[in-house]
Amino acid sequence: MADDTLWLAVDDQGQPEIFASVQGEGPSLGSPRTFIRLSGCNLHCVWCDTAYTWNWEGTAFDHETGRKFAPENERIVQTIDEIVSRVADTSPSGIVITGGEPLMQKGRLAPLITAIKEACGPVWVEIETNGSVLPTRDLIPLINQFNVSPKLSHSGNDMAVAQREQSLTAFAALPSSWFKFVISEPGDVEEVLRISDRYKIAHDRVFLMPLGTSSKDIRDRSGWIIDKCLKHGFRFTDRLHIHIFGDTRGT
Repeated sequence: MADDTLWLAVDDQGQPEIFASVQGEGPSLGSPRTFIRLSGCNLHCVWCDTAYTWNWEGTAFDHETGRKFAPENERIVQTIDEIVSRVADTSPSGIVITGGEPLMQKGRLAPLITAIKEACGPVWVEIETNGSVLPTRDLIPLINQFNVSPKLSHSGNDMAVAQREQSLTAFAALPSSWFKFVISEPGDVEEVLRISDRYKIAHDRVFLMPLGTSSKDIRDRSGWIIDKCLKHGFRFTDRLHIHIFGDTRGT
């Protein structure tokens, strides 16, 4: 790939997955954002709702759906200029770079964000990351908000990879970092407590989010997760986009 290109996921029409919506999770919930979904991930969560960004045919990765994807159908190379043009068409007040794991292409993100700001003005910039890959030094000042979602044991990942000490220490030290944990069972909260204690992450920087790709699944878990938030001083986040649009691409 050329230095000015990135791998993007595609939507249901085979177009780059760049779309305007509202942020469905975390501290910016409900805020208008333009999303740029990159393809590729270094982790392989068994419940991932964007497995089309990494779970390729012929790989040994497990997923609860059992489905595999052909990479030639699920990703597309785009130049920075092409991405900027599509983003500018949405007249963004803020952007979210998501994935997959966007920091797998971190060397190209600073030029991309700089170009977007030159074309669109001083937009708010968020990166959604699993927290296992360090950002580059030139990238950090360009990001208003890192939405860091470390993966817990129930994700099926190797914890030595998913919870890298160097990366989590660095993110915990950044004032722009917020932490979001996907919660399936009550025992997951104990793991969150251990992580927040180990990396000295204040509880009001931590969001607990129900696992689920349907409104029913999310609601079934929300009550007891909110009880845990009240007990420990964590914040609760819904998955607003699931309630509004369902588990669909480009929303």
